[in-house]
Amino acid sequence: MKKTPIIGVTGAARYWAPAWWCTRIALRLAGASARRISVRHTLDQTRLDALVIGGGNDISPEHYNGDISAPVKSDPERDKLEIRWIEYALNHQIPLLGICRGAQLINVVLGGTLHQDIRSLRKLTYNRPGLLPTKQVKLTTDSQIAQVCKTTTLRVNSLHHQAVRQAGKDLSEVGRDLDQIVQAIEASDGRNIIGVQWHPEYLFYLPAQLALFRWLVRTHETSVDNDRATT
Repeated sequence: MKKTPIIGVTGAARYWAPAWWCTRIALRLAGASARRISVRHTLDQTRLDALVIGGGNDISPEHYNGDISAPVKSDPERDKLEIRWIEYALNHQIPLLGICRGAQLINVVLGGTLHQDIRSLRKLTYNRPGLLPTKQVKLTTDSQIAQVCKTTTLRVNSLHHQAVRQAGKDLSEVGRDLDQIVQAIEASDGRNIIGVQWHPEYLFYLPAQLALFRWLVRTHETSVDNDRATT
């Protein structure tokens, strides 16, 4: 009997955190058990099988050489916590799924840069926040995420005003919206890393979106099976 994978989920520390509860449901549907990580919720790293870096406030601009004088709604303590967790996951080859801010932070940890505010770049897509899948994203045909979602065109939601500008080391930009703003990144060196700019946890009722959480569970199970085969 296979052990239920334990997947850490980073996010805001407040009790009423809809992203956490929705991610927990999505991971349960995918066959995993979620464990909350925040500045108030700790988790033993040795128990972790995979990691979701969740959405939230802006990343402090000093982490990516941004404009430190620009007004931002940041959370420095959360930045530090999640950077440590991302580095731990990278060093221990733990599968990573980054959501919105989480995708941006994975990119920053790997040396990438961000658009600090994309509102002036919007020409074909409204930048109005919304939970419903009203925005179109085109995925690179041969990308891992296109294979996972079984499509090259997705309808997604949008809750962001920052985005990946240039991909970090060994990351590829594999999804863009109609304004050509990066909406998805993934590892180009075989590691299990996917980052999406939208919020699939609010769209888990759609098979293509739940597939991202199933991928996270499946990659862990595959790595366990491979380890067993070599011992």
